[in-house]
Amino acid sequence: MMTVTPEQIRDYIIAKLACEYIDVDGDGQHFFAIIVSHAFIDKTQIARQRLVYAALGNRMHSEIHALSMQTLTPAEYADTVNKAHQAKQTSAQTAPPIH
Repeated sequence: MMTVTPEQIRDYIIAKLACEYIDVDGDGQHFFAIIVSHAFIDKTQIARQRLVYAALGNRMHSEIHALSMQTLTPAEYADTVNKAHQAKQTSAQTAPPIH
C-alpha cells in the first residue's frame, strides 16, 4: 500500500468540496485538517464531517488510517483568526520588556 501525503489528502478534498481554506498535516497514517467551506453553513459538525468523508470516498477505508478535522464556515474561521490575533496582541502588551 502506498503512503498518502497531506498534499494528496488536500487535493482529494478540494477536488470534491469547494474550500475557502484548507490545511492538512500528518505523518502518512494520522492526519489533521482545518477545512473552511461555505458548504458548512447551517450544518452540524457531523454533517460537515460527512461532507469531507464523502469527498474522500473509499480512501478513508484504504489509504487514510486516521483523520482528525476542524470544519469551519468562513465566518467561524474569521472569528477564530481574530480571537487569536487579539490574544497575541494582549500577550505582547503584557509581556515583560526584554533587556
